[in-house]
Amino acid sequence: MENQQEDTMKISVLASGSTGNVTYVETPKRKILVDAGLSGKKIAGLMKSIGRDLSDVDSLLVTHEHSDHCKGVGVLARKYHLNVYANEGTWDAMAHKIGKVPLEQKHIFEMGKTMSFGDLDVESFGVSHDAAEPQFYQVHHNGHSFVILTDTGYVSEGVEGVIKNADGYLLECNHDVEMLRMGAYPWPLKQRILSDRGHLSNDDGATALMDILGRNTKKIYLGHLSQDNNVKELAHLTVASTMKQHDFGVGHDFNILDTDPDKATKLTII
Repeated sequence: MENQQEDTMKISVLASGSTGNVTYVETPKRKILVDAGLSGKKIAGLMKSIGRDLSDVDSLLVTHEHSDHCKGVGVLARKYHLNVYANEGTWDAMAHKIGKVPLEQKHIFEMGKTMSFGDLDVESFGVSHDAAEPQFYQVHHNGHSFVILTDTGYVSEGVEGVIKNADGYLLECNHDVEMLRMGAYPWPLKQRILSDRGHLSNDDGATALMDILGRNTKKIYLGHLSQDNNVKELAHLTVASTMKQHDFGVGHDFNILDTDPDKATKLTII
């Protein structure tokens, strides 16, 4: 029984927001990062804050080439000799941003494929975002799964089918639509964010969650909040109240959890 309890997958959202994104996933045999959108020094500090060390991480998966997801990729690859995984489009698009990565550490992770990392299976899926070839990941271990999905203009039926009924989600609630419309961003940028290749709003996030969560779902992290067009309390309230109005068991069947751009969430069993 003790061994069964130990054979778990743990996650910490080290950072999530428009300024940088990093998620840590741990199983008994593997320690990986998804994205590295902060400096190497900041990521190392966030790892220490959850009692872990970057030198123990063996792999880094990249979702797309935007700086808030790939800023630290090159530094971490070179300093910690990490194996880095991304699809070809993302490799090509981020090459000039991350500097040289040794050839033996560069790996192709094709969209729509599943790769095994020891006792961890990782499934990739494409999303609608204004990047070269954006893809996100669902990690599987010992019958449990966790989905990371933080940059997409909408959640397609195809994606819903892939990520339905996971044990946990890190899902985008980037902006409050009214805050964005009334805010200081230039109109072309507002249009980009609101488009089908932009970002999910708080309302979009709530709608997507109601379509994908299932009996297995216990933890929902709200991620990638805009520092200019959202606040944590508003995102949480919008999602929770919308789901309660539709008779979803917020706080009973599952919990809605907040993330932070510069503070890691507690290392938690999924």
